[in-house]
Amino acid sequence: MQPMNLMIIMDDEHSQKTMGCYGHPLVKTPNLDRLAASGTRFENVYTNCPICTPARASFATGKYVHEIGYWDNATPYDGRVPGWGHRLQASGVRNISIGKLHYRNETDPTGIDEQIIPMHARDGGVGDILGSVRDELPVRESSKTLAAQIGAGETSYSNYDVDITQRTCEWLEGEAGRYSERPWVLFVSFVSPHYPLIAPQEFFEMYPPDEMPLPKPNATDGRPPHPWIEAFRTCLPSDEPFDDEKRRIAIASYFGLCSFVDRNVGLVLGSLDRAGLADSTRVVFVSDHGESLGARGMWGKGTMYEEAAAVPLIMAGPDVPAGKMVSTPVSLADFYPTILASAGVALNEDDKTRPGRSLYEIAAGADDYERAVFSEYHAAGAKTAAYMLRRGKFKYIRYVDFRPELFDLDADPEELNDLAASPGHEEILREFEAVLRKIVDPEAVDRRAKADQAALIDRHGGRETVLNHGHGGATPTPGDYHDDEY
Repeated sequence: MQPMNLMIIMDDEHSQKTMGCYGHPLVKTPNLDRLAASGTRFENVYTNCPICTPARASFATGKYVHEIGYWDNATPYDGRVPGWGHRLQASGVRNISIGKLHYRNETDPTGIDEQIIPMHARDGGVGDILGSVRDELPVRESSKTLAAQIGAGETSYSNYDVDITQRTCEWLEGEAGRYSERPWVLFVSFVSPHYPLIAPQEFFEMYPPDEMPLPKPNATDGRPPHPWIEAFRTCLPSDEPFDDEKRRIAIASYFGLCSFVDRNVGLVLGSLDRAGLADSTRVVFVSDHGESLGARGMWGKGTMYEEAAAVPLIMAGPDVPAGKMVSTPVSLADFYPTILASAGVALNEDDKTRPGRSLYEIAAGADDYERAVFSEYHAAGAKTAAYMLRRGKFKYIRYVDFRPELFDLDADPEELNDLAASPGHEEILREFEAVLRKIVDPEAVDRRAKADQAALIDRHGGRETVLNHGHGGATPTPGDYHDDEY
C-alpha cells in the first residue's frame, strides 16, 4: 500500500447505531453518510474497554487493557508502553493531535510530536480515583446530575468542539502544506456527543422531544436483571431522576450532539478538499466507546451491551474500497497496524505480537465473520471484571463470580434474550470460554486490577479520603471554554 497522509477523526461516546449510515431512522448525519458511501463501513466494531481512558490507552498502544494496566479513568496513558506514535516518530513520520487525548498530561512521552489544545486527565493527570474504588462499590450520587443537564444550549464541551474544528481546518489549509515531503498522521478528537446531553440550539431543534423513542427495557423473557448489572446500576444510579419527559429530552439532545459532530466533520472534510489534500489523504472516523442512552435503566458507558461497547467505523480515501460494508469483527486494537501501514512503516517483531490486524487489509479481503474480538472492563461500577468476546453471530459476556450472558445478535440485535441458560448452548459457551482463556485469565486479571487500584487509593490517602474527595464529574476542558463542572 502506498504511504499516504492519514487523518483519524474520533469522537467520544458515540453509540454505533445513532448514525444514518448505520440505519438509524431519525439521526441525521449526512456528512458521515457521504464518507461511508465513498469508502468502507465496518459493521461489527468494538471498543477494547467501554470507558474513555483505558479505551484510548488501548487505541494508542494496540494492546489490551490487561496487558498494559491502564485500568480505569485514574490510570491515564503516560507513554510507559510504546504506541504507534513512538513508532511514527522513530520512522520520521510527523504526527499531530488536535483536541481530546485523555492521556496523563502534555509532557509525558506519548509519541505525539505536537498537541494542539489537548484535553488530558483531570486534576493534572490524577483522573477519576473514585472509579478505582471497587472493594465495596460506593453509590456515585453525581451520576444523578445527568438528568439535570439536558436540552438545548452551549457547554464548555460544545464550545471546545467548535475550537477543535476551527483549529483543524486552519491546520489543514495552512500548516499541512509544510509537511508535503513525507506522509503525516493527524489525530482529530472531538468530545461530543459525550454528556452533558445539552446540544446547541439549532441541532436540538432537529429532534422534537415528543417524537423521540423511549429507551428499551430490560429483558423481555421475564428474567430479573443480571446481578452484575444491578450492582452497576446501584453504584451509578443515573436513571433515578429521569421520567419519560426527561428521557425524551435527553435522547433528543444526544441525537442533536451526533448531528453537531457530523457538521464539524463536514467542515473538516471541506478544508481537506480546499487544501488540495483529499486525493493524498486517507480518512478514518471512529469513536472511543458508546452510550447506553437510558437502555435498561442506564446512561453513560461501562457495560458490554451493544449501546456502550459497539462503535462506528468508516474509512475512505485512496486504496480503500468504495461503497463496501465489512462484516469482519474489528476493534480499536486494530488501529495500531492500520496507522503504521498507512504511513508506510513496516511492522517489527514487537509490533507483530500485538493482537490487531490492519483495517486496510481486512477491508480489502473477504469477510471473516468468525474472527473473535475482545473487550474488558475494570472501572467504575464494576463489582468484578467484565469481559466480552464477539465472534460470528454470538456475543459472550463473562463476569467474574457471576453467570455469563450469551446473545445471538443476528436474531436478537437488541440483546433482550440471554441464551446462556437455554438448553442447547452448552457447547457454544464452552467454546467461548476456551477462546477467552487463550486471551486472558479472567480471575487472575480481576485480582491484579483490584490490587493495582487498591494501591492507587492508598497512595491518595485511603478509601475514606477518596470517597470524601469525590471526583464525580467529567473531565474539564483545557483553557477557557466557559468551563462547568459536570
